[in-house]
Amino acid sequence: MIRALDSIAVSFGRSTRESVEWIGSLGGFLFRILKTIPFLVKKNHLMAEQMMVLGVTSIPIVILTAVFTGAVSAWQVQYLFADAVPLTYLGAAVGKAVFTELGPVLTALVVTGRVGAKLAAELGTMKVTEQVDAMVCLSLEPYSYLLAPRFLAATIMVPVLTVFSAFFAIVSAQLLAEYALGLSFSDFYKGVRLLFTVQDIVVCMVKAFVFGAVIALCGCYYGFTTKGGAVGVGASTRKAVVAAMVLILISNLIVVSLLL
Repeated sequence: MIRALDSIAVSFGRSTRESVEWIGSLGGFLFRILKTIPFLVKKNHLMAEQMMVLGVTSIPIVILTAVFTGAVSAWQVQYLFADAVPLTYLGAAVGKAVFTELGPVLTALVVTGRVGAKLAAELGTMKVTEQVDAMVCLSLEPYSYLLAPRFLAATIMVPVLTVFSAFFAIVSAQLLAEYALGLSFSDFYKGVRLLFTVQDIVVCMVKAFVFGAVIALCGCYYGFTTKGGAVGVGASTRKAVVAAMVLILISNLIVVSLLL
C-alpha cells in the first residue's frame, strides 16, 4: 500500500513538474515571437504569403463544415423543442449557438487539423534537415523569418474564417428550415434577431482570435522543437494537434467565463 502511494506521489510530482516546465517553455517561446513582430513592418510580404497559404486555402473546408453544422443544428433544435417551443424560435436558438459556440469552436478544431499540423510538419522538417541551422549561419533570425509571420497570419485568419463559418452555417440552417421544416425566410431571421446581441459577435471574435493564437503557437512550438528525424516530425505533428485542441477547449471555457 505504501509503495503504491509513493508511486502515485512520484508520478503526480513528475507530471506537475513537466507541466510547469512546458508552460514556461511555451510562454518563453511566445515572448520571443512577439518581440520580433515589429520586424514584419518591413517584411510584410512574408505574413501576406502565410495568410494566403494558411487562411485562404482553408476556406473550402471551413465552408463545408459550416454548411453541415448549420443544417444539423437546425434539425436538432427542431427535434428537441418541437413540442415545447414554437418553430418560429428556431432561428433564435440556431443563431445563438452558431455565434457563441459552434462557429468559433468547430472552425478552430477544423483549422487545427489543417493549419496546426501543417505548421508543425513544415517547421519540423526544416529543423531536422538543418535548414534552420543554415539560416542561423547566414545571420537570418528564424523567429523573424519563419515563426512570427506564421503566428500572426494564423492569428489574423482564424477570425476571418470564423466569419465565413458563421455566415454559411446560418444560411444552411435557414435553407433547411425553409425547405424541410416549412419555416419561412422572414420568420427564421426574425427569430435570429430576437436573441441577437452585439455581445455575441464580441464573444465570437474574441474566441476566434484566441483560438488562432493557440493553433499557431502550438504548431510553431512543436515544429520548431522537433528532434529525431522523420519519426520526430510525426510525433511533433501529433503533439501539436492534440495540444492545440485541448487548449482550445480550455480557453473556450475561460473566455466564456470572462465574457458571458
